[in-house]
Amino acid sequence: MGYIIKPLVTEKMTAETEKLNRFGFIVRPEANKLEIKKEVETLYNVTVLSVNTLRYAGKSKNRYTKSGLIKGKTNAYKKAIVTLKKGDTIDFYSNI
Repeated sequence: MGYIIKPLVTEKMTAETEKLNRFGFIVRPEANKLEIKKEVETLYNVTVLSVNTLRYAGKSKNRYTKSGLIKGKTNAYKKAIVTLKKGDTIDFYSNI
């Protein structure tokens, strides 16, 4: 287990959650849809209808400063968007 890294709590995902009952997660790159579905169902005790995954590549970034050019790279990651059965919901703030 342990394929889910963290939930996505952004303005865009919150709007999608309210309209379509879809939740976003950052997951490990080697996770597939069946493993993600199984883990979400066991962790949050909900019924998952579908899982969509998206892979994001790391991008190079350059910044000009007084001391010269600084080069860096953003991390690559995989995102999963999970659609739940009507009536099911996930509360990310329940254990704060």
